[in-house]
Amino acid sequence: MEERIKKVLSAVFEIPADSVNDQSSPDTIQQWDSIKHMQMVIALEEEFGFQFTDEEIIELLNYSLIREIISSKI
Repeated sequence: MEERIKKVLSAVFEIPADSVNDQSSPDTIQQWDSIKHMQMVIALEEEFGFQFTDEEIIELLNYSLIREIISSKI
């Protein structure tokens, strides 16, 4: 699961997958803006085959939280 998340973040934000870590967030990834955030949400939904709630979309603020929310859904 973690590799799949990193692959999605890498593709959306155009960064190396091995640079994605627990500190990865809008503060550490320059390309992470509101548009890229929604692209990430859509890409994660497609990758994992489910939809996030509005509340979850707002909470997807860093790699750790993304991992936590996806873990709770699968």
